[in-house]
Amino acid sequence: MNPKAEKHTIFIKDKARELGFSFCGVSEAGFLEEEAPRLEAWLSKGYHGSMGYMENHFDKRLDPRKLVEGAKSVVSLGFNYYPEKDLAQEGEYKIAKYAYGIDYHFVVKDRMRQLMQAIREEIGEVGGRAFVDSAPVMEHAWARKSGLGWVGKHSLLLNRQMGSFFFLSELILDLELVPDSPVPDYCGTCTRCIDACPTDAIADARNVDGSKCISYLTIELKDGIPAEFKEKMQEWIFGCDICQDVCPWNRFSKPNQVPEFQPHKHKAQMKKRDWEEITREVFNEIFRKSAVKRTKLEGLQRNIRFVQKD
Repeated sequence: MNPKAEKHTIFIKDKARELGFSFCGVSEAGFLEEEAPRLEAWLSKGYHGSMGYMENHFDKRLDPRKLVEGAKSVVSLGFNYYPEKDLAQEGEYKIAKYAYGIDYHFVVKDRMRQLMQAIREEIGEVGGRAFVDSAPVMEHAWARKSGLGWVGKHSLLLNRQMGSFFFLSELILDLELVPDSPVPDYCGTCTRCIDACPTDAIADARNVDGSKCISYLTIELKDGIPAEFKEKMQEWIFGCDICQDVCPWNRFSKPNQVPEFQPHKHKAQMKKRDWEEITREVFNEIFRKSAVKRTKLEGLQRNIRFVQKD
């Protein structure tokens, strides 16, 4: 084993923990051979819906060396966002837990920058890039290879200690590190996520039809939501947590302690009438730095109208 690589790996993992990341794993940068046919089949079935960008940069999605010249290692990181209180109550409109606080792109990206700076200060001139859901990187595949967990039947990464409520991010570096080993799949015969999905978006294990997913319908889809989903949305107006909420592994989820992820005080108190009567001024105040801004006020209003009972 390369002593320098071992020393650098230990430093990066210790620093990541210090910056608040829940876990950190390493894999050797290379072509994702197993993922290539899966991605091709997923796209050919139209499971990406109107997300045309998923068809772009096919080679880059599968090989990080095309994103960072001379890449040798992929560092995968997980950041917990599980909330203290679940705001998704029956009889009220619901938004996904990841959108309770400030947009994670801001929060995680800032810590990634700090980690990259610390690496360069400690090791020297290291080439690389940080990615927080911002480029064609197959984050679940890299996280699995790096030993952070396994891909559940809902296609999200699962970790035995924490479940699935965490954000993934990556550092692709031209630095040799000690790779971790993948962990086994612990889903077993459980099909709770498949059975619970009201729109039947989980076509089969680890193969999600994105065009039927409530998260896609309420966030990514810019056109009108197809009428076939009218009675199936269960009052979700931004994202959806159903497949995660029913997963047995999420009984191990622990509330995060990140101030930026705590819900805006008004957001935590909103009832149906507040959502239905929301003005642009209130929307801009409550969701100023929130992921909910992605759908814009008009998109949120479209979703609310769609899930309203006739």
